[in-house]
Amino acid sequence: MGSVRTLSLDLAAVVRKSRTSRKTRAPRTSSCGGLGRVAPACGTRMNRKCFILRLRRKQIIPSFFSLLTLCVLLLISIHISSHISKSSHSSAFMNISQTLHRYSINCSAIYDLDPVEVGKSLVIRRKHLAVDDDDSLISLTFNCPFFLKTRGYDDVCASHEEESFPLAYSLVVHKSAWMVERLIKATYSPSNIYCIHYDQKSSVQFITAMEGLAQCLPNVFIASKRESVFYASISRLKADLNCLSDLLRSDFKWKYVINLCGQDFPLRSNIELVSELKKLNGSNMLETSRPSKAKEERFTFHYELKDVSFEYQKLPVKTQQKKSPPPHGIEVFSGNAYFVLSRDFVMHLNSSDVVEDFLAWSEDTYSPDEHFWATVVRLPGVPGEVPRSQPDITDLMSKTRLVKWEYLEEKLYPHCSGQHVRSVCIFGAAELRWLLNYGHWFANKFDTKVDPILVQCLEEKLEEKQKLFQSIASSDCNKG
Repeated sequence: MGSVRTLSLDLAAVVRKSRTSRKTRAPRTSSCGGLGRVAPACGTRMNRKCFILRLRRKQIIPSFFSLLTLCVLLLISIHISSHISKSSHSSAFMNISQTLHRYSINCSAIYDLDPVEVGKSLVIRRKHLAVDDDDSLISLTFNCPFFLKTRGYDDVCASHEEESFPLAYSLVVHKSAWMVERLIKATYSPSNIYCIHYDQKSSVQFITAMEGLAQCLPNVFIASKRESVFYASISRLKADLNCLSDLLRSDFKWKYVINLCGQDFPLRSNIELVSELKKLNGSNMLETSRPSKAKEERFTFHYELKDVSFEYQKLPVKTQQKKSPPPHGIEVFSGNAYFVLSRDFVMHLNSSDVVEDFLAWSEDTYSPDEHFWATVVRLPGVPGEVPRSQPDITDLMSKTRLVKWEYLEEKLYPHCSGQHVRSVCIFGAAELRWLLNYGHWFANKFDTKVDPILVQCLEEKLEEKQKLFQSIASSDCNKG
């Protein structure tokens, strides 16, 4: 841009110089007929004709050269501007391609808990963190072929086993565009389909980045109906339901659907997950337990969504008004927001009056997504039903999400090597081995601002396993 401005100034100078020279140049001594002759006096008709021709020549020749100079300089300006633009875009793309794997770390040594390499990861965490902003993903997705190549999507293939067992994903997200992209990439298969529900309150940059992902990836789309999501309110549940409805209407005949948020990450490669889900044989995987007295208050009293002065903006606040019992004599169970559901179950959900009534009843409860799924899966006759008489399925028994609670550390699992947010561990690199070997399919929470090494090493390990299992399972691997 600076070069263009400089050239513009040069052009102006040339024009000014041309005009000045015309004003100050000494009178020419040649006649209209030749060189070196003194012009006769301008009293005759011929003299007047020569004078007019001489005047026109004085006007035309400098004007022509000024115009020619102007055109040449403009062409040079456009050429240099284009070159600078291409160079800056190319440079930006090169920087973006290096953004996600900038850390020099030995992930195998991290997995083996080598003290030197784990110590190195701690130094990186403290001193060398680099933030991946949403704008850089926006820039990259402006050029879809480059994005697909740079991020390796063009090299992802699906084995016959994966093609015959497609999966669907509902991603309810609101920030950290690169983390969402990395989550998609880590679970990606051309045979899968991904619905992104972004919060209507999200930043313009984040929304633009999500739209860019949907534009570049043929099996990724934005939910047709989007909510303003507030913590612990019905809006969080509705966001997933919106995606489920869209996924049912899609042309993909997926077998199971998995819901994720922006701080989740897989612990299994796609082909491993397909193998695990086949073993479910149509049943569902989620937490469903009998609620404690404290949790019962979440759905026995009426809650109102009110403004709050901290990060959530709005929060369901308990009133003293008791709710009526659940419709249809439904017994309420408790769980969490995470699920792995069969296609048949979701189709039943979408057409059941009982489920619709229970959803309406749950509108004014606290964190309804934490009892809705746990209850509906216990309803008699639903596909993949968990009978009410069956014992509790806890979060450690359900493989949907591995979460480490601060008050259970050293009792049920080792100490958090990252940091805690609201009693939940944001995992650190020293937990890589534990995460991959515990047995769950996904975990929460991850944050590259807390520990980028863990996410980088999980990506590396999952890619290794995906290629290994694909080579064992099938000799054919079809790229999407």
